[in-house]
Amino acid sequence: MTRPPRAPEAAEQPVQTGRHPRLRRTGHRRWTAPIGDIVIPRGIQAALWVWVSFNLLMAVWVGITSLKSDSEIFATPFGLPASPEWENFVSAWTVSGFGGVTLNTIVIVTISASLTIALGAPAAYVLARSSRRWIAGINTYTALCVALPVQTILVPLFIAKTEVHQFAVEILFGWWDDRITLIFIYVGTSLPFTIFLLTAAFRGLPSALPEAAALDGATPARTFWSIMMPVAWPAVKSAFVLNFLHMWNEALLVLVLINSPSEQTLPAALLRLYGTMQYNSNWGGLFAGVVIVIYPMILLYLWVGRRIMEGMTSGAVK
Repeated sequence: MTRPPRAPEAAEQPVQTGRHPRLRRTGHRRWTAPIGDIVIPRGIQAALWVWVSFNLLMAVWVGITSLKSDSEIFATPFGLPASPEWENFVSAWTVSGFGGVTLNTIVIVTISASLTIALGAPAAYVLARSSRRWIAGINTYTALCVALPVQTILVPLFIAKTEVHQFAVEILFGWWDDRITLIFIYVGTSLPFTIFLLTAAFRGLPSALPEAAALDGATPARTFWSIMMPVAWPAVKSAFVLNFLHMWNEALLVLVLINSPSEQTLPAALLRLYGTMQYNSNWGGLFAGVVIVIYPMILLYLWVGRRIMEGMTSGAVK
Protein backbone atom coordinates (compact mmCIF):
# COMPACT_ATOMS: atom_id res chain seq x y z
CA MET A 1 0.00 0.00 0.00
CA THR A 2 1.54 3.26 -1.12
CA ARG A 3 1.43 6.27 1.12
CA PRO A 4 0.19 9.57 -0.30
CA PRO A 5 2.91 12.05 -1.11
CA ARG A 6 3.74 14.33 1.71
CA ALA A 7 3.03 18.00 1.22
CA PRO A 8 6.14 20.15 1.27
CA GLU A 9 6.68 21.97 4.50
CA ALA A 10 5.89 25.63 4.36
CA ALA A 11 8.81 27.95 4.67
CA GLU A 12 9.23 29.30 8.11
CA GLN A 13 7.64 32.71 8.30
CA PRO A 14 9.07 35.39 10.52
CA VAL A 15 6.97 36.28 13.48
CA GLN A 16 5.28 39.62 13.01
CA THR A 17 5.76 41.67 16.11
CA GLY A 18 4.28 44.93 14.84
CA ARG A 19 7.63 46.68 15.18
CA HIS A 20 9.50 48.55 12.47
CA PRO A 21 12.19 46.35 10.85
CA ARG A 22 14.90 48.75 11.99
CA LEU A 23 13.73 48.45 15.59
CA ARG A 24 13.84 44.67 15.90
CA ARG A 25 15.37 43.39 19.10
CA THR A 26 19.12 43.01 18.96
CA GLY A 27 21.85 42.65 21.48
CA HIS A 28 22.70 46.37 21.10
CA ARG A 29 19.17 47.77 21.10
CA ARG A 30 19.58 49.15 24.58
CA TRP A 31 22.55 51.25 23.53
CA THR A 32 21.44 52.54 20.12
CA ALA A 33 18.60 54.67 18.81
CA PRO A 34 17.53 55.49 15.23
CA ILE A 35 17.62 59.00 13.79
CA GLY A 36 16.04 58.78 10.35
CA ASP A 37 17.90 55.98 8.58
CA ILE A 38 20.95 56.24 10.84
CA VAL A 39 21.40 54.33 14.08
CA ILE A 40 23.76 56.02 16.53
CA PRO A 41 24.65 55.27 20.16
CA ARG A 42 22.22 56.72 22.66
CA GLY A 43 25.05 58.41 24.53
CA ILE A 44 26.10 60.39 21.46
CA GLN A 45 22.47 61.26 20.72
CA ALA A 46 22.01 62.54 24.27
CA ALA A 47 25.21 64.60 24.03
CA LEU A 48 24.00 66.16 20.76
CA TRP A 49 20.66 67.09 22.29
CA VAL A 50 22.41 68.65 25.30
CA TRP A 51 24.69 70.67 23.02
CA VAL A 52 21.82 71.89 20.83
CA SER A 53 19.69 72.78 23.84
CA PHE A 54 22.56 74.70 25.43
CA ASN A 55 23.13 76.78 22.29
CA LEU A 56 19.43 77.53 21.90
CA LEU A 57 19.16 78.59 25.53
CA MET A 58 22.22 80.82 25.15
CA ALA A 59 20.70 82.52 22.10
CA VAL A 60 17.43 83.10 23.97
CA TRP A 61 19.29 84.38 27.03
CA VAL A 62 21.27 86.87 24.92
CA GLY A 63 18.03 88.15 23.38
CA ILE A 64 16.36 88.59 26.78
CA THR A 65 19.43 90.26 28.30
CA SER A 66 19.58 92.76 25.44
CA LEU A 67 16.26 94.18 26.67
CA LYS A 68 17.44 94.75 30.26
CA SER A 69 18.99 97.72 31.97
CA ASP A 70 22.51 97.42 33.34
CA SER A 71 21.26 97.06 36.91
CA GLU A 72 18.83 94.30 35.92
CA ILE A 73 21.56 92.36 34.12
CA PHE A 74 23.50 91.94 37.36
CA ALA A 75 20.53 91.80 39.75
CA THR A 76 18.49 89.18 37.86
CA PRO A 77 20.75 87.70 35.15
CA PHE A 78 18.30 84.90 34.32
CA GLY A 79 15.04 86.76 34.88
CA LEU A 80 12.78 88.59 32.46
CA PRO A 81 13.13 92.36 32.05
CA ALA A 82 10.73 94.51 34.07
CA SER A 83 10.24 96.75 31.04
CA PRO A 84 11.99 96.28 27.67
CA GLU A 85 14.88 98.69 27.13
CA TRP A 86 14.65 99.25 23.38
CA GLU A 87 17.12 102.11 23.76
CA ASN A 88 19.86 99.48 23.98
CA PHE A 89 19.42 98.72 20.28
CA VAL A 90 19.46 102.40 19.38
CA SER A 91 22.64 102.86 21.38
CA ALA A 92 24.32 99.82 19.82
CA TRP A 93 23.35 100.88 16.30
CA THR A 94 24.61 104.46 16.66
CA VAL A 95 27.77 103.84 18.69
CA SER A 96 29.04 100.99 16.51
CA GLY A 97 28.16 102.52 13.16
CA PHE A 98 26.30 99.37 12.16
CA GLY A 99 24.45 101.20 9.38
CA GLY A 100 27.42 101.49 7.01
CA VAL A 101 29.10 98.21 7.89
CA THR A 102 25.83 96.31 7.47
CA LEU A 103 25.73 97.39 3.84
CA ASN A 104 29.41 96.45 3.50
CA THR A 105 28.70 93.02 4.94
CA ILE A 106 25.71 92.31 2.70
CA VAL A 107 27.52 93.40 -0.47
CA ILE A 108 30.82 91.64 0.30
CA VAL A 109 29.24 88.40 1.48
CA THR A 110 26.67 88.18 -1.33
CA ILE A 111 29.24 88.81 -4.08
CA SER A 112 31.76 86.44 -2.51
CA ALA A 113 29.28 83.59 -2.03
CA SER A 114 27.90 84.03 -5.56
CA LEU A 115 31.37 84.01 -7.16
CA THR A 116 32.30 80.96 -5.11
CA ILE A 117 29.32 79.04 -6.48
CA ALA A 118 29.90 80.31 -10.03
CA LEU A 119 33.49 79.00 -9.98
CA GLY A 120 33.08 75.98 -7.73
CA ALA A 121 30.08 74.34 -9.40
CA PRO A 122 31.69 73.88 -12.86
CA ALA A 123 34.93 72.68 -11.25
CA ALA A 124 33.03 70.17 -9.12
CA TYR A 125 31.11 68.91 -12.15
CA VAL A 126 34.33 68.28 -14.08
CA LEU A 127 35.91 66.47 -11.13
CA ALA A 128 32.79 64.35 -10.64
CA ARG A 129 32.37 63.30 -14.28
CA SER A 130 35.95 63.00 -15.50
CA SER A 131 37.57 59.56 -15.50
CA ARG A 132 41.18 60.65 -15.93
CA ARG A 133 43.76 59.31 -13.51
CA TRP A 134 44.94 62.65 -12.15
CA ILE A 135 41.42 63.57 -10.98
CA ALA A 136 41.86 61.50 -7.81
CA GLY A 137 44.92 63.57 -6.90
CA ILE A 138 42.99 66.81 -7.31
CA ASN A 139 40.18 65.48 -5.13
CA THR A 140 42.69 64.59 -2.43
CA TYR A 141 44.31 68.01 -2.67
CA THR A 142 40.89 69.69 -2.38
CA ALA A 143 40.07 67.68 0.73
CA LEU A 144 43.39 68.68 2.30
CA CYS A 145 42.69 72.35 1.56
CA VAL A 146 39.34 72.06 3.36
CA ALA A 147 41.19 71.01 6.52
CA LEU A 148 43.79 73.81 6.23
CA PRO A 149 43.19 76.57 8.83
CA VAL A 150 43.20 80.08 7.43
CA GLN A 151 45.59 81.13 10.22
CA THR A 152 48.37 79.16 8.54
CA ILE A 153 48.24 81.36 5.43
CA LEU A 154 47.43 84.65 7.14
CA VAL A 155 50.91 86.17 6.69
CA PRO A 156 51.14 85.29 2.96
CA LEU A 157 47.65 86.71 2.45
CA PHE A 158 48.62 89.98 4.13
CA ILE A 159 51.77 90.27 2.01
CA ALA A 160 49.80 89.53 -1.17
CA LYS A 161 47.15 92.10 -0.20
CA THR A 162 49.84 94.75 0.31
CA GLU A 163 51.49 93.98 -3.04
CA VAL A 164 48.16 94.02 -4.90
CA HIS A 165 47.19 97.33 -3.32
CA GLN A 166 50.51 98.93 -4.22
CA PHE A 167 50.47 97.57 -7.78
CA ALA A 168 46.89 98.71 -8.41
CA VAL A 169 47.46 102.21 -6.99
CA GLU A 170 50.86 102.94 -8.53
CA ILE A 171 50.60 101.19 -11.91
CA LEU A 172 47.10 100.16 -12.94
CA PHE A 173 44.20 102.30 -11.72
CA GLY A 174 45.56 104.93 -9.36
CA TRP A 175 43.24 103.67 -6.63
CA TRP A 176 42.22 100.43 -4.97
CA ASP A 177 39.64 99.27 -2.48
CA ASP A 178 40.75 96.60 -0.03
CA ARG A 179 37.21 95.25 0.05
CA ILE A 180 37.82 93.92 -3.47
CA THR A 181 40.86 92.06 -2.18
CA LEU A 182 38.76 90.67 0.67
CA ILE A 183 36.19 89.35 -1.82
CA PHE A 184 38.88 87.55 -3.83
CA ILE A 185 40.35 86.02 -0.67
CA TYR A 186 36.92 84.92 0.54
CA VAL A 187 36.33 83.21 -2.81
CA GLY A 188 39.73 81.52 -2.78
CA THR A 189 39.45 80.22 0.77
CA SER A 190 35.86 79.01 0.28
CA LEU A 191 36.38 77.19 -3.03
CA PRO A 192 37.85 73.95 -1.58
CA PHE A 193 34.84 73.31 0.65
CA THR A 194 32.41 74.23 -2.15
CA ILE A 195 34.12 71.96 -4.67
CA PHE A 196 34.33 69.13 -2.13
CA LEU A 197 30.60 69.38 -1.33
CA LEU A 198 29.35 69.77 -4.89
CA THR A 199 31.60 67.03 -6.27
CA ALA A 200 29.76 64.52 -4.11
CA ALA A 201 26.42 65.96 -5.24
CA PHE A 202 27.24 65.74 -8.97
CA ARG A 203 28.72 62.29 -8.53
CA GLY A 204 25.43 61.09 -7.08
CA LEU A 205 23.41 62.15 -10.14
CA PRO A 206 22.50 59.55 -12.81
CA SER A 207 25.11 59.31 -15.57
CA ALA A 208 22.28 58.81 -18.08
CA LEU A 209 21.42 62.53 -17.93
CA PRO A 210 24.57 63.90 -19.64
CA GLU A 211 24.64 60.91 -22.00
CA ALA A 212 21.09 61.59 -23.17
CA ALA A 213 21.89 65.28 -23.58
CA ALA A 214 24.95 64.44 -25.69
CA LEU A 215 22.84 62.22 -27.94
CA ASP A 216 20.45 65.15 -28.43
CA GLY A 217 23.35 67.32 -29.56
CA ALA A 218 23.75 69.47 -26.44
CA THR A 219 27.18 70.93 -25.81
CA PRO A 220 28.93 70.15 -22.49
CA ALA A 221 28.34 73.72 -21.31
CA ARG A 222 24.63 73.57 -22.11
CA THR A 223 24.36 70.13 -20.50
CA PHE A 224 25.85 71.52 -17.30
CA TRP A 225 23.84 74.74 -17.05
CA SER A 226 20.50 73.51 -18.43
CA ILE A 227 20.33 69.94 -17.12
CA MET A 228 22.81 69.14 -14.35
CA MET A 229 22.63 72.41 -12.42
CA PRO A 230 18.82 72.34 -12.01
CA VAL A 231 18.97 68.73 -10.81
CA ALA A 232 21.75 69.52 -8.32
CA TRP A 233 20.12 72.79 -7.24
CA PRO A 234 19.43 71.69 -3.61
CA ALA A 235 23.14 71.03 -3.06
CA VAL A 236 24.06 74.30 -4.79
CA LYS A 237 21.72 76.24 -2.52
CA SER A 238 23.16 74.50 0.51
CA ALA A 239 26.70 75.42 -0.52
CA PHE A 240 25.66 79.05 -1.06
CA VAL A 241 23.95 79.34 2.34
CA LEU A 242 26.83 77.68 4.20
CA ASN A 243 29.35 79.99 2.54
CA PHE A 244 27.12 82.98 3.28
CA LEU A 245 26.92 82.06 6.97
CA HIS A 246 30.67 81.52 7.23
CA MET A 247 31.56 84.80 5.53
CA TRP A 248 28.99 86.75 7.54
CA ASN A 249 30.57 85.60 10.82
CA GLU A 250 34.21 85.89 9.69
CA ALA A 251 36.25 88.56 11.50
CA LEU A 252 39.94 87.59 11.40
CA LEU A 253 40.56 88.33 7.71
CA VAL A 254 38.60 91.58 7.96
CA LEU A 255 40.70 92.84 10.86
CA VAL A 256 43.98 91.89 9.16
CA LEU A 257 43.24 93.02 5.60
CA ILE A 258 41.05 96.13 6.03
CA ASN A 259 42.33 99.09 8.04
CA SER A 260 39.47 101.57 7.66
CA PRO A 261 36.63 100.93 10.16
CA SER A 262 34.08 102.26 7.67
CA GLU A 263 35.06 99.52 5.18
CA GLN A 264 34.94 96.62 7.64
CA THR A 265 32.09 94.19 8.26
CA LEU A 266 29.71 93.53 11.15
CA PRO A 267 31.89 91.15 13.23
CA ALA A 268 34.73 93.69 13.29
CA ALA A 269 32.28 96.46 14.22
CA LEU A 270 30.94 94.25 17.02
CA LEU A 271 34.47 93.85 18.37
CA ARG A 272 34.90 97.63 18.44
CA LEU A 273 31.50 97.94 20.12
CA TYR A 274 32.67 95.54 22.82
CA GLY A 275 35.58 97.82 23.67
CA THR A 276 33.37 100.92 23.76
CA MET A 277 30.55 99.39 25.78
CA GLN A 278 32.98 97.79 28.21
CA TYR A 279 34.56 101.20 28.84
CA ASN A 280 31.13 102.82 29.30
CA SER A 281 29.68 99.83 31.21
CA ASN A 282 26.75 99.75 28.78
CA TRP A 283 26.22 96.01 28.91
CA GLY A 284 22.67 96.14 27.61
CA GLY A 285 23.90 97.91 24.49
CA LEU A 286 26.61 95.28 24.05
CA PHE A 287 24.08 92.43 24.16
CA ALA A 288 21.88 94.36 21.74
CA GLY A 289 24.81 94.56 19.33
CA VAL A 290 25.31 90.81 19.58
CA VAL A 291 21.63 90.29 18.76
CA ILE A 292 21.87 92.57 15.72
CA VAL A 293 24.81 90.56 14.35
CA ILE A 294 23.86 86.94 15.11
CA TYR A 295 20.06 86.81 15.08
CA PRO A 296 19.64 87.34 11.31
CA MET A 297 21.87 84.32 10.66
CA ILE A 298 20.08 82.21 13.29
CA LEU A 299 16.73 83.01 11.68
CA LEU A 300 18.14 82.28 8.22
CA TYR A 301 19.44 78.90 9.34
CA LEU A 302 16.16 78.01 11.04
CA TRP A 303 14.36 78.86 7.80
CA VAL A 304 16.57 76.85 5.43
CA GLY A 305 18.15 74.34 7.84
CA ARG A 306 16.25 71.31 6.56
CA ARG A 307 16.98 72.26 2.95
CA ILE A 308 20.67 72.54 3.81
CA MET A 309 20.72 69.03 5.25
CA GLU A 310 18.89 67.66 2.20
CA GLY A 311 21.37 69.35 -0.11
CA MET A 312 24.41 68.12 1.81
CA THR A 313 23.18 64.51 1.68
CA SER A 314 21.94 64.61 -1.92
CA GLY A 315 25.14 63.02 -3.19
CA ALA A 316 25.55 60.50 -0.41
CA VAL A 317 23.40 57.77 -2.01
CA LYS A 318 22.76 57.18 -5.69
